[in-house]
Amino acid sequence: MQFATVTTEGGGRSAAVLDGSDWRALPAPDLSALLATTALRDAAGLAGEVLAGAEPTLPLPAPGKVICCGLNYADHIAETGRELPRHPTLFPKYADTLVGPADDLELREGLQVDWEVELAVVVGATLREADRDAALAAIAGYSVANDISVRDWQYRTIAWFQGKAWDRSTPVGPVVVTPDELDPFAGVEVICRVNGEEVQRASTKTLVFDAADLLAYISTFTTLRPGDLVLTGTPGGVGIARDPQRFLEDGDVVETEIPGIGVLRNTVRLAPARHTPVHP
Repeated sequence: MQFATVTTEGGGRSAAVLDGSDWRALPAPDLSALLATTALRDAAGLAGEVLAGAEPTLPLPAPGKVICCGLNYADHIAETGRELPRHPTLFPKYADTLVGPADDLELREGLQVDWEVELAVVVGATLREADRDAALAAIAGYSVANDISVRDWQYRTIAWFQGKAWDRSTPVGPVVVTPDELDPFAGVEVICRVNGEEVQRASTKTLVFDAADLLAYISTFTTLRPGDLVLTGTPGGVGIARDPQRFLEDGDVVETEIPGIGVLRNTVRLAPARHTPVHP
């Protein structure tokens, strides 16, 4: 099944489930609110009216946690000159970083802005110190994300957070697809294009730590709850690892795709800085 948060002709917003070619309303304003009370596997039975002019927007606008894994594809690890990790490399984001599948990416001029296609995992049940089987059973579904990264800020220190948590920099969507329709463990492609040029393509079969591994590991030190997001890392092909290096410019269009889920299509908007940074 496919679920989304959609906008409608009248300017409203609703959680919705896809029924053939129609989006049907669910009893919540968005998927974040729906998952707080209802498992996705049970939500289809609550479907109501067909929503006219429905368009998917950011599916999970209010996750309690957004946790990301870096260096999780072998080819990307190789292009950074590192060895395969024994443990996941994790960092957080905030809900403020998230935008929808067609929203602009709003940053400022003079930054080294890079792309990172990722499979996003949507948590569907509370997890604390879970084993792999429990973590697997708690996956509500999957979505597409792009961990747009500000490299010059990311590498100012050994901690990546300041380059990964810029407001309105991480598109997610367009839908959440349930595990009965999509199997990343068997392998799905993750693809990124910039202005129509393919810059990344890989299979989730080559993840070092898969979705269940990550959820189980993370739940050891922090509780995961329904509606939380876990981003699983990006493959090789990022701009900073190219020779010469390549970064996104104002007006560039970034397309992020996972077949079976859909495509994000976001335009980069780099505005002048409002003031001179204290520590440029």
